[in-house]
Order: sequence, then structure tokens, then C-alpha cells
Amino acid sequence: MPIILAIETSSETASCALLRGDAVISRVSSGVRTHSQAVLPMIQELLAEAGIALADCDAVAFGSGPGSFTGVRTACGVAQGLAFGGKLPAVPVMTLDAMALACHQQHGASEVLVVLDARMSEVYWAQYRFENGAPVAVLPAVLTAPADVKPQGAPVLCGNGLSAYAEAFPVGGFAEVMPHAEQIAQLAAIDFAAGRTVTAAEAQPLYLRNKVAYTQAERRDMAAAKDGGA
Repeated sequence: MPIILAIETSSETASCALLRGDAVISRVSSGVRTHSQAVLPMIQELLAEAGIALADCDAVAFGSGPGSFTGVRTACGVAQGLAFGGKLPAVPVMTLDAMALACHQQHGASEVLVVLDARMSEVYWAQYRFENGAPVAVLPAVLTAPADVKPQGAPVLCGNGLSAYAEAFPVGGFAEVMPHAEQIAQLAAIDFAAGRTVTAAEAQPLYLRNKVAYTQAERRDMAAAKDGGA
């Protein structure tokens, strides 16, 4: 089993985790220091607790977003530096995937709708089902107004978008479920085993708001343009 070092700083809470086989240890920092100040000390603590060096790890994973612009950049930058220094591959993991896995693990949900507050009266959201314990996107991640979140069926809802825009989600859910490095590490182990890694130089954040992905309206417009030109 691979040894995965994971970093997640896309929200108000920063976390780091070290996965070895089925065992995972982690550290969390919230509010005391900035994420950039907190991450490296947490990583040093994890490596010391495990009795290993960075070079003993097989890959460095990070929450690639969506999330806080500064936070996502922090995780990517630290992961790049560690991957360069340790001559290790990097594994970007979408934060919404990690939230879905957390909801599945903590609440037994087999169908999950993740809703993450994107500020500016918008949310990032995606819907998942689970196969062999891993999330599979039913509705890929998009950025919309809360009122435009349209799940399929009756999934379990999670994420801080539920509390930030409670009027749009009267059925409620698990608003406390947020991205954490433990799930980033677990999903990265799956990607690592499948060869889905990148070099340190190739590691990039995911900014849904910056056109890395498209909103639903943009997808409809592109589809209409394509049909019109066919």
C-alpha cells in the first residue's frame, strides 16, 4: 500500500494527513495561524510521529479545489514544493469528492449531494453515488446560484452551503461536512494505484469560477452553439 502525504487548505480549517496502508493520522489547524504558517509544522509532526522522512512517501496529495482562492493556492504551492524536494509525484484531488467521501463514511450515505459555499451568493455543487467505497460523479461539479441546485432523486446533502443559504435547502443535511486531508489522502491512494498522478510542475488548482470548469448556463450556451453549427 502506498504512503500518501495529503494537504487540504481550501476552507477555514487547514488539515494534513499521512496515509499508510489502511491507517491514517492527521492534524488540524483552525484560526490560530494562517494556513501557510500552519501546514509545514503539521507535516513535520506527522512525519515524526510515523518515524519516516518525506522521501519515504510515495506521493503528495492536495485538495485542488474548488474553495478559497488563497487556500487552494496554498495547498497546491506547498504540495509542489514537497513534491519537488522529495522527487515525488503529486496527486490533485477535488475537494467536493473528498466531502462526498466524508459524508459516505460518517453518515452511511450512498447518494450524496455536496454543496460548498462559493461566496457572492453562489455555491459549488456536485452529486455522487458510491461504487466499491469510492465516489462516482452523477452530476459533475458546477458553480450556480443556490436556487439552481437541482439534484437527481433524493441524495443526502452535505456541506456549508446548506447553512449559508438555508432558505434554498429546507430539507437540511450535514452542513458540518467539509474537506479534510484524511479523505484527500484516501482518494489520492486510489488515483496513485491507477497511475493518475502529475509532476510537481503540472500540479494546478481547480478554480470553477475561473473557467477551469463551466457553469450550467455556459454549458447550455456551448451546447446550443455546437448544435447550431452542426
